[in-house]
Amino acid sequence: MSQYFDRKAANKYIDYPVKEDMELMPFLMKYVGGSRTKIKEMLSQRMVYVDKVQTTQFNTPLKVGQMVQIANKRHKHDFRNKWVKIVYEDAFIIVVEKAPGILTNAQPGSRALTVKDILDEYVKRSSRNFSVHTVHRLDRETSGLLMFAKRRDIQQKLTDNWKDIVTDRRYVAVVQGDMEKESGQIYSWLTDNKMFVTYSSPVDNGGKYAVTHYKTVKRANGFSLMELKLDTGRKNQIRVHMQDLGHPVVGDFKYGSTEDVYGEKADAAERMCLHAFRLEFTHPVTHELLKFETPYPDIFRKLVR
Repeated sequence: MSQYFDRKAANKYIDYPVKEDMELMPFLMKYVGGSRTKIKEMLSQRMVYVDKVQTTQFNTPLKVGQMVQIANKRHKHDFRNKWVKIVYEDAFIIVVEKAPGILTNAQPGSRALTVKDILDEYVKRSSRNFSVHTVHRLDRETSGLLMFAKRRDIQQKLTDNWKDIVTDRRYVAVVQGDMEKESGQIYSWLTDNKMFVTYSSPVDNGGKYAVTHYKTVKRANGFSLMELKLDTGRKNQIRVHMQDLGHPVVGDFKYGSTEDVYGEKADAAERMCLHAFRLEFTHPVTHELLKFETPYPDIFRKLVR
């Protein structure tokens, strides 16, 4: 999470000029001192700034000529929301972790709360001179990492060059049954019917071509824990492809999951078991490679324990 440096409180910060290229963690250990645990605590407490922009990302790359600032006291007004956690923020983008059960942005005719609504309010209360623009989406019941742009030209650059900018985007899922293969890929053409349900065709039917790579991490209790990587980002792609393989995502009743098959274990999940856990991309302005990863949700591990 990041926020703009408070110029009025400049005397409350200690400056450390960057004299050699390195990542933030080794820089802080070398020039500020302390253990990795202490440094991580400083980062999590929002006490560290790079060129007057607050950051908690331990592997932030530093260049000669930049300035690192350390606050004497932790901030008292952290952003807290049960639906959204800010993972990273700079002058151009915001990366967040979304909880299951909330839309990314508004759908026509819907008044439901969205991630974008929450970030718009965050901007408004912070008196920031920028707006929030959607770059990509996650389904309501899917959790995980999302990126938003803070300027329309950045949004346009990201959406126009998404395949070149995003170097790795992966999901973890718990699916029904024991997956037969350790790894593989599935491809098909995806089209929505009149009821807005996506269906798959093994041959070109005029729909959008979709490719999903999968790896089986663990099998237990009649479930399989899967890692999934997308070559394409189509609507409901993973959910439909898992249904095609005969292993629908747990809790995804729209695409093949059935409560009587899962019984109490499905009820225990209380969500669709799909989570976007990794996002790697080249920064649209600085051209640095940024890598973000979240842990597998605890409930996923419990289902295959």
